[in-house]
Amino acid sequence: MDTWMRRTAYYVAALAAVVLCYAVAYDYGMTAWESDPRDFLHSLQVVVETFTTTGFGSDSPWESTGMRLLVIVMDITGVILIFLALPVLLFPLFEEAMATSAPTHVERDVSDHVVICRFTPRGETLVTELETWDVPYVVVEADRERANELYAEGYHVIHADPQSVEGLEKANLSSARSLVADASDQVNTSIILTAREVDESVQTVSVVEEPNRAKYHDLAGADAVVSPRQVLGESLAGKVTTGVSTTLGDSIEVGKDFDIAELPLHRGSDLVGTTLEESGIRERTGVNVIGAWFRGQFVSPPSPDAELDGSTVLLAAGTERQLEQLKEMTMSSVRGFRRGKTVVVGYGEVGQTITAALTTAGVPHTVLDREDMSGVDVVGDATEPEVLQAARVDEARTVILAISADTETEFATLVVRDLDPEVEVIARAEETNNVKKMYRAGADYVLSLATVSGRMLASTILEEEDVISMDQQVEIVRVSPEGLGATTLGDADIRSRTGCTVIAVERNGDVLTDLGPDVAIETDDKLVIAGTDEGVDRFTELFG
Repeated sequence: MDTWMRRTAYYVAALAAVVLCYAVAYDYGMTAWESDPRDFLHSLQVVVETFTTTGFGSDSPWESTGMRLLVIVMDITGVILIFLALPVLLFPLFEEAMATSAPTHVERDVSDHVVICRFTPRGETLVTELETWDVPYVVVEADRERANELYAEGYHVIHADPQSVEGLEKANLSSARSLVADASDQVNTSIILTAREVDESVQTVSVVEEPNRAKYHDLAGADAVVSPRQVLGESLAGKVTTGVSTTLGDSIEVGKDFDIAELPLHRGSDLVGTTLEESGIRERTGVNVIGAWFRGQFVSPPSPDAELDGSTVLLAAGTERQLEQLKEMTMSSVRGFRRGKTVVVGYGEVGQTITAALTTAGVPHTVLDREDMSGVDVVGDATEPEVLQAARVDEARTVILAISADTETEFATLVVRDLDPEVEVIARAEETNNVKKMYRAGADYVLSLATVSGRMLASTILEEEDVISMDQQVEIVRVSPEGLGATTLGDADIRSRTGCTVIAVERNGDVLTDLGPDVAIETDDKLVIAGTDEGVDRFTELFG
């Protein structure tokens, strides 16, 4: 409506100016060319009658050529202005009247919800997590058109200013469990300050883009400050450092001697080229492969016929000793003397976090960036083959693409893969929707910033739900089997009904990991399940 009103004001102002100009011209023409003077009000009346088609020719006929030409041009101008008003004013007004508009406040009975101030790609992941646990939410969006778009897409959104007390009151902030500020650093601190003015007790979580500004979010009153780019850099670096260190890397402890770990297959591993059944992982190590990534697609449980390649990442459960054995199997059996270096492309916050982790792990690396700054070894555009060759990509073991623009990352992946088909390519994605394209371009492992930050926010807000989220798009969740009743794991048929795998049962302080179909589920048990977001959603719907 604001846009329509501005457009209408401009149109009316322009129309008035045109009418006045023609009135002056008509008044002059009648005096100079027709020798029949008219008062100015009469001239203005003639122009208005002409434009509105209500009084053509009240002073006709005109004898002079000048007046005839003036009247012809005036007629054409009037018709154009009338037809111009239809698409510029009337049609948009009808469309806006028929469109569904986002509400300006939530219902008064909405409570224990999460107030999300501004909607970003990471907000999609956060909303998915909240819906998984049946936690209500409301998005507060200041831009009317954006709010209407989100509302039309089915999101719970209101059109209000999150930086104003009135806007947060319309979101029932005093009855909310948490507020998430997810805009720029300056706007986020403003939102936190406003939230503290509305309600001192509500939990506030702020997203910080620049880590050195985190203290200002703290000073504004944020209870938790999330720095997703730093975590993303550590996660990407972990794919290299866990391959050369003696630790398992990303793992989740379920029991005292039972862990869940994510292990990527390296290109030189003996497992590459075999199927899961042929690999003999279970027989040789005793671990359970509960899921696997195949070129960006998570499968749980994976088929025995699934072929393992250099892009496969296994999600396995077992003791520390068993997982160490599996890790040895995933490593390259032949270590070429030249393939130990890592090339890091992009030296922003994510790239700097990666290089810091590589330095700590003692991994030799070369840094490439567009700008010449301290810590950069090669300066240039990563989409140019000559620049990547200068960074000796063809001699590297791994290339980590930490570029913020997804289109550049996709192109750089194609160039790297063309220069060296065997090099391991690890990529950062800004948008979750671009992950599959990067795999198609030839990346071996892709991690989305939106997914990482969305999970971090959900983990902070839902702390009491005991959600364990890995950096990748798979969840390990502890749940109460309230909807299962007195049954066995075999009768519950959880795997086929939900796509989730029960990897452990917590009972009276003990963790049961040797699970067969005859294991009975008791009322006070906690099930530890692994699955995709969709699988966990189905489990919650059926048994939650």
